[in-house]
Amino acid sequence: MEIMRVTGSLVCTRRVPGLGVTDLRLLCDASGGLAVATDTVGASPGSWVFTVSGSAARYAVGDPALQTDLAIGGIIDDWDDDPVT
Repeated sequence: MEIMRVTGSLVCTRRVPGLGVTDLRLLCDASGGLAVATDTVGASPGSWVFTVSGSAARYAVGDPALQTDLAIGGIIDDWDDDPVT
């Protein structure tokens, strides 16, 4: 899992059939790298999310046959990044 920020939606007029009709989001990681993920929770631009990858991403979407390797697993409402003592 990785924490990322949604920077926008990705609209594709044509895509492989194995991707279905899932919503796609453009994500940015802590180092500025970009990734595309299927959106299982309706995340909007600016939202902080956690992602799941590999076979877990296909199960998060609810269809293990879907051809995705990165999915948004949840929207983060708040987190405390102070180390626990």
